[in-house]
Amino acid sequence: MGLGGGRVRFNVGGQVFETTTTTLANAGRDSMLGALLDSSWNLAPTISGGGGGGGGGGVAEYFIDRNPACFAVLLDLLRTGSLHVPPQLPEKLLYREALYYGLLDHVRAARWGAFDGDRLLLAASVPGRAPGDGTAIRAAPDGGCCVAHGGAVHVYNWMLDERRPVSLDHSQVNDVAYLDEGTLLIAARERLGSMMEAWPCSPRFNEYGIGVWDRASGEQADFFYEPPGCALGDADKLQWLDATNALMVATLFPKTDNCFIGLLDFRQKNVVWSWSDAGTAASLDDKRVLHAIAMEDERSVCVINQYDDLGFLDFRSNAGGVRWSSRSKLMNRKVPGEESCYPKLSTHGGQLFSSMNDSISVFSGPECVLTSTLRRSNGGAICDFSIGGDRLFALHNEENVFDVWETPPPPII
Repeated sequence: MGLGGGRVRFNVGGQVFETTTTTLANAGRDSMLGALLDSSWNLAPTISGGGGGGGGGGVAEYFIDRNPACFAVLLDLLRTGSLHVPPQLPEKLLYREALYYGLLDHVRAARWGAFDGDRLLLAASVPGRAPGDGTAIRAAPDGGCCVAHGGAVHVYNWMLDERRPVSLDHSQVNDVAYLDEGTLLIAARERLGSMMEAWPCSPRFNEYGIGVWDRASGEQADFFYEPPGCALGDADKLQWLDATNALMVATLFPKTDNCFIGLLDFRQKNVVWSWSDAGTAASLDDKRVLHAIAMEDERSVCVINQYDDLGFLDFRSNAGGVRWSSRSKLMNRKVPGEESCYPKLSTHGGQLFSSMNDSISVFSGPECVLTSTLRRSNGGAICDFSIGGDRLFALHNEENVFDVWETPPPPII
């Protein structure tokens, strides 16, 4: 039987709580508490007396053999929309109880708000679990992450608990990507130096290009052969563009001496747009492209060079070179004697993010104006960062510590 309306009482571990069906409705029908409102609910409550006089009006009461302190916090969350955790209550215990009641998404939403690069605050710093440098960090869709480290990938859930790592005994992990919350794609190379990459490959001897694999069957479904002058087989940056239904491929310095960026149409097997710095006059001030990312409007690609300058290439034109926008004189904070890392780029929600030394710069608007900078006092240079699950993860080269940046939730009015 479901609850028709009015008040409802819970006896949780011997402590009594009273609330209303309106508050329980905030839990959602997919939760245990929200399911009490469903007419198909088959757990009959105990009906407490209505205050004497034989007038009826009893209050439905349910007994739940769980932690009462956690229930009080979760009930307050449903009432107010705010999460207030007493200092003496371990958060991991609260998460466990929230999972039991089906309220984990409510707790997660109350912990941090929708991603905004200009409002990010440092939420946690997680030390590395192994010696040596990490190579990559990737954000999971649910707010967790993974860190590629030597021949292993260390996996963390959204509560930053480390799960069972993925180990490759005889390979060096080069890069990692999430196909979904529970599936990792790992690009690795043999320790002796021969590359085994996830997409760039050679199907037969002396033939190079980009291969496509069916995720369900694991079988190769298509192959884009490398045209003359297009370094597809050496590609180390791939990005699928949904609006244009094309694949951006980039071969970048220092993997090769000359940089190549192209857009591939797999339907027609055409390179519909390309740019390369091959053939340009060499000078001491050559600006080498170290990283590239297509902007979210898919009209241009943003690149960054060894001088930490941002540049842009227009996908709508095959003429002209990189339009560089120097910013290194304003932002370079390299500490003498400190190991530096190649800069990286990312986009999210109309904002552009660029790592340089120990900081991440946030650019906003169509002109990519610098609006904020993320930095903490220690950890060394940032060797990689990733955005996903409404969090930004930054991996430092000092002891593999990674930082977690979150947007605080909006105030409850």
